[in-house]
Amino acid sequence: MDKEKIQRAVKDILEAIGENPEREGLKGTPDRIARMFEEIYCGLNEDPKKHLEIYFQDEKHEELVLVKDIPFYSTCEHHLVPFFGKAHVAYIPKGGKLTGLSKLARVVETVARRPQLQERITTTVADAINEVLNPHGVVVIVEAEHMCMTMRGIKKPGSKTVTSAVRGIFQKDAAARAEVMSLINHK
Repeated sequence: MDKEKIQRAVKDILEAIGENPEREGLKGTPDRIARMFEEIYCGLNEDPKKHLEIYFQDEKHEELVLVKDIPFYSTCEHHLVPFFGKAHVAYIPKGGKLTGLSKLARVVETVARRPQLQERITTTVADAINEVLNPHGVVVIVEAEHMCMTMRGIKKPGSKTVTSAVRGIFQKDAAARAEVMSLINHK
């Protein structure tokens, strides 16, 4: 990441909106923004599949695994403002291939840490799990509030966008899909 270029760009933006980048409160802002971008966009050059190590090759568990309410923060690629929410990730292992539960959260985190679309987070997470673990099925549900709808434009705070990606058995088996949705919605 070119932090010096980011610093120059932030200084230019501050000047363009009529601010003085040298005034006391703004002096360090270009550097702070560059360091923040380095942190919040750390997923740009990272493959989310690398987190999906198969820890348990010989387990006989071929029942639902669900990690729900995984918090995430991302940035809308259209407006460069945040959106945030939670992801629910479920899969049914096949052939004893299980990954660590925290690995599912790491996949969400890696995919979210780049300028992004919510729809792309949802499908990328589902596709990564499907490709690496080759499970019977995968469901990923993402719920998020978009600041581009809250603080600008239509100005509707509290509205949530929900996206889903369904793979494998969950596409064909309504009862399996209903079980996942029931568990996600159960508080």
